[in-house]
Amino acid sequence: MSAERDPLVLFMPSGKRGHFPVGTPVLEAARQLGVYVESVCGGRATCGRCQVTVQEGNFAKHKIVSSNDHISERGPKELRYAKVREIAPDRRLSCSATILGDLVVDVPQDTIVNAAVVRKKASGRVIERDTAVRLCYVEVDEPDMHKPLGDLDRLKACLVRDWGKQIGFDRLETDFRLIPDVQKILRKENWGVTAAIHRDDSSDAARIVALWPGLHNEAYGIACDIGSTTIAMHLVSLLSGRILASAGAPNPQIRFGEDLMSRVSYVMMNPGGDRNLTAAVRDALNELIAELCRDAVTESTVSTDDVLEIVLVGNPIMHHIVAGIDPTPLGQAPFTLATAEAMSVPASAFELAGRHAQVYLAPCIAGHVGADTAAVILSEGPHRSPTMQLLVDVGTNAEIVVGNAQRQFAASSPTGPAFEGAQLSCGQRATAGAIERVRIDRDTLEARFKVIGSDLWSDDPGFAADTEHLEISGICGSGIIEVIGEMYLAGIIDTDGVVQGHGAQRSPRIVEDGRTFSYVVHEAPGVRLAITQNDVRAIQLAKAALRAGIDLLFQHAGVDQDGADPVHDIRLAGAFGSHIDPVYALVLGLVPDCPVQYVRSVGNAAGAGAVRALLSVAARREMEAAVRNVVKVETATEPDFQALFVAAMAFPHATAPTTHLATVVALPARVSSATAADRGGRRRRRDQPSTTLSPSEPTIEEP
Repeated sequence: MSAERDPLVLFMPSGKRGHFPVGTPVLEAARQLGVYVESVCGGRATCGRCQVTVQEGNFAKHKIVSSNDHISERGPKELRYAKVREIAPDRRLSCSATILGDLVVDVPQDTIVNAAVVRKKASGRVIERDTAVRLCYVEVDEPDMHKPLGDLDRLKACLVRDWGKQIGFDRLETDFRLIPDVQKILRKENWGVTAAIHRDDSSDAARIVALWPGLHNEAYGIACDIGSTTIAMHLVSLLSGRILASAGAPNPQIRFGEDLMSRVSYVMMNPGGDRNLTAAVRDALNELIAELCRDAVTESTVSTDDVLEIVLVGNPIMHHIVAGIDPTPLGQAPFTLATAEAMSVPASAFELAGRHAQVYLAPCIAGHVGADTAAVILSEGPHRSPTMQLLVDVGTNAEIVVGNAQRQFAASSPTGPAFEGAQLSCGQRATAGAIERVRIDRDTLEARFKVIGSDLWSDDPGFAADTEHLEISGICGSGIIEVIGEMYLAGIIDTDGVVQGHGAQRSPRIVEDGRTFSYVVHEAPGVRLAITQNDVRAIQLAKAALRAGIDLLFQHAGVDQDGADPVHDIRLAGAFGSHIDPVYALVLGLVPDCPVQYVRSVGNAAGAGAVRALLSVAARREMEAAVRNVVKVETATEPDFQALFVAAMAFPHATAPTTHLATVVALPARVSSATAADRGGRRRRRDQPSTTLSPSEPTIEEP
């Protein structure tokens, strides 16, 4: 080591390095370089999280020689720790070991419990863990007659002294409910205590939200997407960022109405109805929290007392109901929110489990575009994208975002529950036994299918035995999309969605159904699953509402999908959207025509955004800033919406070209149901599509 410079310390695997004076603690060097080395105990050599290893040898690339002789010998604190807990001979506690010479220091990954979590999505974005709640261990000064400070006062002073600079606060507040127990907690472990400190704003103040005697190293959070139909929830370790358990359940508010407006109507017509809806969803959340804590795979049982943070996202009506806000103003123009801002309140304010927990309710965008869309934006990042992105969260109420880093537009389309199988003659939830994939032979019109719970197709040998334990009793959302798409490709329905009766001459699967026809997908003793004309209409109405919303946003964003700069980044989100085959999304015309590889599913992006917000205060600030720049387009008041809706009723679309789709599937010749005038003998031109919704005999148009 040269006497002309301070020792060089290189941390691996990060590769960060710097010169430090002799006698500098290794932990302090790491902090100055931004290398995360855990230290829950604040450098008192009690938690053992700050372990490091010194690499021996000549590192020619860095022109240094690293040796254990270049680090101080074990001191009293390390020797005391080694007696109480095991520590490998080659490891040192970086809070006690000091620098004597050049060092190459390895930070073992198995010691990093509370390290920054790097989460990469398809965009390559890097997110560092920066939770709103931190666990801080301190050893509080004992009472002194000459310094007449209360126990809580001394605790706060020690926390500010040891952790204020690192976390970023110089004032501490305390939840009043903790004060009666402070003295008992401090004395239980000889004045050693772990405090959970919550800081989720830009002020210099923080709040003590929980206290435990001694060293406590358990902290969990809940990320929850409250959907109109389904509630999805994740239990996350705030110390590692790992998702420890996930669960979902039907939203119990369904008994008050299947869609959002019916629930608002229930509130309007029933005094106290808003309280009933709030109680129902809060009870469901508490049941899911208890289930996750019970089922989490960890070294020890998870207590709800260790749940310190809860992030909730949902559409505006779910947002208001869970917060106990009357949703009726959202049921009529101008669809006014009580507040669009994010909320951070104790869990007790929402009557949620976790007596130490804080709830972060994400911000809304506008009356029909809520916190779930804000979370989707955070997850998928149209506001970070250099190119235009189309983001569709498909559900009972579809939220649509179009934009890039310069501008973003959002809208909501009332698709209803048809995409999820509700209100269809054979629809059901995506559970074991539900048909999820369908293929129809173009010549024989015979159907084959797959069900949830089996990897075999229905015409595979062994299918009957493999599904013997399953009850095939319905078709789920993804299966509905595929069977409608296959019916169109096979010519069973025409471009107007009319089931063609003449197909009965080719296949017994096409059967008369009153004045219309149906297509039988599966028939067994006691079970007949058929797609009726009304089922096709329900899907048409849902997909037309979705597509019209997309086309409307394209107009506002100045996007010409047939021009020189089309949108080639289409992402389908939501529990339903994540199971849609992109080819069938194009066949039905759910999304505009584009190369099929540019349409992809991104899963429950709202839930993923909620997890990000749970793990990062910076992500919360990013989300709050992003939603303020979104331009909300109200489809109900747009003059072009009706025309766009009518054009979108056709399969795939009445006027939009299908150039890219035609390269991956054989599209049928255009067959439209004739209008009354057409039945008189006039042939309609190709550029004048029918909007007739009543079944009739078809006419075949020239390609």
